[in-house]
Formats: sequence, structure tokens, C-alpha cells
Amino acid sequence: MIAFIGGTSLIDSDIFKNWSQKEVKTPYGTVSFKNDKNSLFLQRHGSPPLPPHSINHRANIWALKDAGADQIIAINSVGSLKPGIKPGSFLIPLDFLSFWHISTFFDNDMKFTVPCMDALSAAKLLDRCRVHKIPVNHGGIYIQTQGPRLETRAEITMLKRFGDVVGMTMASEVTLCLECGMPYASLCSIDNYCHGIAKIPLTMDEIQKNVRGNLKRIEKMIKSIHGEAL
Repeated sequence: MIAFIGGTSLIDSDIFKNWSQKEVKTPYGTVSFKNDKNSLFLQRHGSPPLPPHSINHRANIWALKDAGADQIIAINSVGSLKPGIKPGSFLIPLDFLSFWHISTFFDNDMKFTVPCMDALSAAKLLDRCRVHKIPVNHGGIYIQTQGPRLETRAEITMLKRFGDVVGMTMASEVTLCLECGMPYASLCSIDNYCHGIAKIPLTMDEIQKNVRGNLKRIEKMIKSIHGEAL
């Protein structure tokens, strides 16, 4: 069973309106998600939506595992650290950095995981993008920051030396999925240049405009993968 995890770009989408609503009680809280045959959809921010730093990642991932998910495709909104990775395009990261906060189910257990993205799932995601002529960069490093504020110019000047995009959610999800044995791949929606990368000052209006512009492509991708999974 494949599970889609979506963020702010899908909050107003109607793509899941005919999917049935499910609820799972976990040790970390109750989680609601959508179900349609062999696919699940979870809105990571919940309802009403929580800001990135308050998302209950452990409850979310536990709920998907409990519901039978064995593969995760996530949609993550990000800012670009590189002029060549343009807003309106997508990126499938193959690695990540997350020094500030590392989510785990292993609070009291001496268990360790080797952090990695799932290369096979990423390759399948890339193939779907090419079929639908969706502009995508394959490979790159995702850097997770804490939120809820965006990064300062000074922080971006430092981070652009080490990564390609910045977000606030993916690394936490990857880590927890690894601990649960669920392969995870991400389609990152490039919604803006990070603060100071472009000459034009960054605004929230610009970000929202690009989120809306990428929505139809994201919906097309989800429909394609969902149809293939049935």
C-alpha cells in the first residue's frame, strides 16, 4: 500500500474529496487520513493545520504504518538555494541534512539506523515526472530547518554551501520511516528562491503564487501513481 504525505500545497486541493476518511489512535495522538483502495493520503499539518515546528511527525508516521502503508511518497514545499533550481520546478533529493532536531521512535532503545533516501522509489518518481513532462531535478541535498520563520540571509549564505533546497519537514519524516522500515521518496516543489538568492526580495505573496502554480502538476503526479498502484 502506498501512502502520500502532503503539505501546504495540497491543503486546498479537491483531489482527495471522494476518498474515505479514516482515523487511527497512536501512542503519540490520534491521526486522520484519507483512504482509497490501495492508497492513503495524510495531510502532515492536520486539520486545522499546524505550523511546521508543531507537526506531530511521530503520530503521523505511526498511523500510516499501522494502516498498512509500505511505501511513502511525500510532497514537500521548499526554497531553492541555487539559482539554477528555479521556482516552478521540482527536485527529487537523494540525501539530507538535519542537525537541529532529529525525530525518533527510539527514545529509550539502543537502536540505530543508517539515514538514506530510497533510491528505487526516487527512480520511479523520476520516471513519472518524465512521463508527464514535469520539470524536475534528480538528486540534490535537502536541508531541514526548524521553522516557523524562514531563514535569514546570513543563514542562507551558510546553507547554500552544503545543500540545494531548504524545508522544514522532510528529514523528520524520512528518519521515522526508516525506523519503521518504510521506503520514502520526496517530490520537492520549488516554491521560491531562498532569502538572498535572487536579486528581487523574497515575499510571502511570491511563495503562495508559486505554490498555486505547481498544484496542478502535483495533482497529476499523484493521480498517475495512485492509478498505477490500484
